[in-house]
Amino acid sequence: MKKKALIVQGGWDGHEPEQVARIYENLLAAENFEVEISDTLEAYADAEKLKALDLIVPHWTMGEIEPQYVRNVSEAVISGVGLAGSHGGMCDSFRKNVDWQFMTGGNWVAHPGNDGIEYLVNIKYSSSPLLEGLNDFKVVSEQYYLHVDPAVEVLATTRFPIADGPHVLNKAVDMPVVWTKRWGVGRVFYNSLGHAADIIAMPEVSLIMKRGFLWAAEGRTLSANADGLNYSAAGNGQNYTGMGDSQ
Repeated sequence: MKKKALIVQGGWDGHEPEQVARIYENLLAAENFEVEISDTLEAYADAEKLKALDLIVPHWTMGEIEPQYVRNVSEAVISGVGLAGSHGGMCDSFRKNVDWQFMTGGNWVAHPGNDGIEYLVNIKYSSSPLLEGLNDFKVVSEQYYLHVDPAVEVLATTRFPIADGPHVLNKAVDMPVVWTKRWGVGRVFYNSLGHAADIIAMPEVSLIMKRGFLWAAEGRTLSANADGLNYSAAGNGQNYTGMGDSQ
């Protein structure tokens, strides 16, 4: 039986959302996924449809979203649906919505030097096998500074500073590039690379995304065996299956 994936693309055209969505569609179709591509955030309006998916791939940059749509996506992921994406399509999507940022594990804040910076992506060896066999590789693109959830498991990093700016007098930092986290029993995967479609099309980046998609999509199947787990209530009475509006 084919797994089902939903790609939601749109927002700022500079990130080439339609072209990237087609690359992702081809990656998933080659892995026997049934893929739907939507160019409207209303794709997040049907909560039950989202919960029937195996994977949600958001690729929407610098937009605003209805709080109910975020709750619908969150509830789907909590139930086991995978969430996986790249760069601005996932962690620079909705700058005003902290619930989205909490779920995805981080948010973009800067790219010192803008486009055309050459930098190294360092593969980290951890408990995750997702990037096994990949070697460090160079990228010429924007280098992303992120504010990152300390709960994520970091699978790849890049060293700052390279480009000049007010941040350079701080000590050198290894900024996460690829990470995973859990949201309920759902799996969340993020790769910050991908300013435009040519970066996504790099063999290393395409392989990273394919592995991330497959890993995230397995969560729904595995969650069916996770009896007795209840994520509807957390400490202090906060309800993570019906998250509050962003402030």
